Amino acid sequence: MRAGAPGFYAVLYNPFVRPIAHALGSSCLNSVRAYFFPTLLLALCACVSGCSSGSHGSDVMAKVNGHAISRAEVEKYYENQSAGAPQKPTGEQEESLRLNILKQLIDQEIMMQRAEKLNLVATDDEVDRKLNELKAPYTQEQFEQKMKDSHMTLDDLKRDLRRNLTIDKVLNKEITSKINITDKEITDFYNQNKAQFNLIEPRYHLAQIVVSSQPAQQVSNLKNDKAQNEAEARKKIQMIENRLESGDDFAQVAMNYSEQPDTAGNGGDMGMISESQLRTNPEIYTAVSKLKPGEISHPLPVMDPNTKKVIGYSIVRLISKEPAGQRELNDPRVQQFVREQLRDSREQLLKSAYYDVVHNESKIENYYAEELLKNVK
Repeated sequence: MRAGAPGFYAVLYNPFVRPIAHALGSSCLNSVRAYFFPTLLLALCACVSGCSSGSHGSDVMAKVNGHAISRAEVEKYYENQSAGAPQKPTGEQEESLRLNILKQLIDQEIMMQRAEKLNLVATDDEVDRKLNELKAPYTQEQFEQKMKDSHMTLDDLKRDLRRNLTIDKVLNKEITSKINITDKEITDFYNQNKAQFNLIEPRYHLAQIVVSSQPAQQVSNLKNDKAQNEAEARKKIQMIENRLESGDDFAQVAMNYSEQPDTAGNGGDMGMISESQLRTNPEIYTAVSKLKPGEISHPLPVMDPNTKKVIGYSIVRLISKEPAGQRELNDPRVQQFVREQLRDSREQLLKSAYYDVVHNESKIENYYAEELLKNVK
């Protein structure tokens, strides 16, 4: 029994579920948000051999192995995406967006059909467990507001979860579980790239929590919590410091309250920062240089680089520090890094090849692409 056509909000609108492009690898799928690709080129790419001009209703935009993708389904996603865009697409931009949406729906259907053949479609229990994980950080009211903001129903979200879990299961069975990185491969990679493991200066792995006093700034933390002025910003950063001193997890507090959109979603993690980069902000460098791994700073002012006025506050956590010098192959961190690099690279290549194979094995009839080509003047 089919699990139902996969929902598409995960690709465009779902704040909880990662897109299919991430699951299959960015080289496999075009981003739906690429409004400005030339329409004719996209149409030529989308229209594969086997496209038929046979009888089909005007409400069917494509078929995958006989399974219809309806115009109403495409239009629903088109309206949602264009409604959230800064400017409503027109002309060829509109056609390109609609064609990209259709192409993504085709890609999803191919993978879902493959999963059915392998008996790997995610079960209701798996979907429910994942749903509960996603709901855990929110109150019921916050969760419902997230759904409303995304123009989603609970059924939409469950379909997206089922699709992502299903694709994960397929790729894990067909690709990931078969990848094996040998010690020789790690040694060869290290010897060929030894210079990359020689740090010319110390590096700091940092995480941050940022509170801004600027009311116009958008925020994307789990609590949808935003300071609106200087007084609120000072009060909020003090509340955050109190939570951290009481033992609250830094990453969770960052996800709940940080107003820095680039880092709030991953627990405030800023990645590795070189000492020279850190020195460009003397106040932060001074604070970080006094920390031991795992320690946090007191609230630090965030300055507007032009006016030199305080526009917010930050708390920084030192996760680790790496001294300058050559990293040897016997360093477990080096081995782990190389193994992950080789695995990620191979996984990306094999996923791309796998996607092309299952795509070629499918009978795809893209009527909308045909329509675009017929209308070329």
